[in-house]
Amino acid sequence: MPSPLIRRGIWAIGVAVLVIALVVAALPLIASTRIVRDRIAWEMSAWSGFRVTIDGSPRIEVWPKFRAILSDVTLSQWTETDAPPVIEAERVEVDLSAMAALQGDVVFSTARLVRPTIRVQRAANGMFLPAIPTGGRITRSIDTARGVVGADPTKPDLSKLPADPFGTVEFRDGRMVASIGGKDVELLTSLSGQASWAAMNSNATLSATGIWRGESVTVDAASPNPLVLFAGGSAPVTFSFKAAPASFSFEGTAGMSQNAYFDGQAKFAAPSLRRVLEWSQAGIAPGTAIGSVSISSKITATAGRVKFENTAVALDNNPGMGALDFSFGDALPVISGTLAFDTLDLRSLFSAFTPLAPTGETGPGEIDTSFADRVNLDLRLSAAHASAGAVQLADVAATAQVKNGLAVFDISDASAFGGNVQSSLRFDRKPEGSQVEIRLLASDIDGAAFGTAAGMTRLVPASTGTVSVILKGPGKSWDSIFENADGSVTATFGPGALSGLNLPAFLKHTEQGGFFALDDVSDGTLPIDGAELKATISKGVARLDKAEANSAKYKIWLSGIASYGGRGLALSGGVIQADPAAAPTNGQQGPNQSSFFVGGNWSTPFISPISRGISGE
Repeated sequence: MPSPLIRRGIWAIGVAVLVIALVVAALPLIASTRIVRDRIAWEMSAWSGFRVTIDGSPRIEVWPKFRAILSDVTLSQWTETDAPPVIEAERVEVDLSAMAALQGDVVFSTARLVRPTIRVQRAANGMFLPAIPTGGRITRSIDTARGVVGADPTKPDLSKLPADPFGTVEFRDGRMVASIGGKDVELLTSLSGQASWAAMNSNATLSATGIWRGESVTVDAASPNPLVLFAGGSAPVTFSFKAAPASFSFEGTAGMSQNAYFDGQAKFAAPSLRRVLEWSQAGIAPGTAIGSVSISSKITATAGRVKFENTAVALDNNPGMGALDFSFGDALPVISGTLAFDTLDLRSLFSAFTPLAPTGETGPGEIDTSFADRVNLDLRLSAAHASAGAVQLADVAATAQVKNGLAVFDISDASAFGGNVQSSLRFDRKPEGSQVEIRLLASDIDGAAFGTAAGMTRLVPASTGTVSVILKGPGKSWDSIFENADGSVTATFGPGALSGLNLPAFLKHTEQGGFFALDDVSDGTLPIDGAELKATISKGVARLDKAEANSAKYKIWLSGIASYGGRGLALSGGVIQADPAAAPTNGQQGPNQSSFFVGGNWSTPFISPISRGISGE
């Protein structure tokens, strides 16, 4: 027989087990009658500052966690009864304290919002933000912290901050919507993540994933003093944004007062700037081929202005250094700065603002000059080595300027083709249509190298010379510019050689009569003392005012017209024996001149003799 002491112990254990079982059994009843119906909505309202409504019947679960499951929950502004809710959730799961529930209190550490809809509004700065509550414990804590920050903005007394507990808010499969044009538009979908903030005076973190404009994005943010930040003070902040088109991170200090600012280190990277422009819907020439870009910089941002200092930039893996300044106070954002590169693809860089070449394989594309309506730009560049298509340059100084519908892209100084090159591309938007002006001045260059880069290997002197090109035309498309351009072309070359011309064979063919292709006599080179070209361009047709090449024995001249649109040629010319006493003027017939007609097109010209004054022997 057990002793009396043992029997009393068994009874005590049995009673304790019975009490625990009764308490567990009573929890759902107690919770449903005293907490869910009367207290949870009130407690959520007290914290958030919004009016909380629970339309569905609550359900209490005891195992594995003591929690309340609420359905059809809405959070609305107290003062705007007719406005749609700020937050709607199909279900809210709240982890509760069992001991507090038995005492009729609500203490919860975690709330899970399942399939919530968060409604945001466009703020004055263009950002979409949720409505701000007019009360609640969080708002009161911020007001208290604002007083602490106001007492000493530079070094507030953190011990005086409210220490109320908060907890964790999780959300799954949510969405963010905004009213645009009277209709709800989804900004974010598949929104999941959590915000953790143990107490008002402790650190806080936010992690979220979602789909924005068809791309999965991940956002992480953290601060050791978020309450100070919300109260208008300064606090350390880390932030990162990751998506397939681009990634961005910031680590430094932020202030969210009336004079908000950010000061720290920022990084940005994108495998394709073209894809970023398309995804961000920036409207800046997304059809052009732009490569990768990465930026690492000391950043200082204040209201309406962002400064990038000690900026390391890489465009298509070409590194550079410099400084940039973004201003947003005017009607259009202003981007200015200087960047220095070792190597740089100028065509790729300028393509971020306008298509500098035809796009697609079916033909030249339209020139999109609408970028001039979206940004003001003043960017100064330098590069030890640069490329512009097939042209290689060195010691380049360039600028890109866009303002008030006018865009100018200049290479003010560069070494190329053994000489110096200056060029300008100007877009001017006018009511009657965009006008484009192209200027090129190549001084003391190697004519053969210039001709190869320009695609004109035939009859270009291999000698030192100067070339000037000025073209103006309507900017509807690249073809329309050249087909309707007005301007001039001049070129002078010193002693050298004229490639692509076997003059003895040429003269022999003219002596024999009958037309022949220039290709038939292109297997030679003619030494020359100099050459000169002057042409006037009107509506895409070039009229040769003067085209001469002089050698020790002969003078070769051409006159007539050449059109860009049909690539057609209608030229007359002559080869004159260099005898000053007998040489006639251009266009005259004489025994010392062989005259001919040049027809066909640029790629396959043919020669038709007019007179046979010089023997080809």
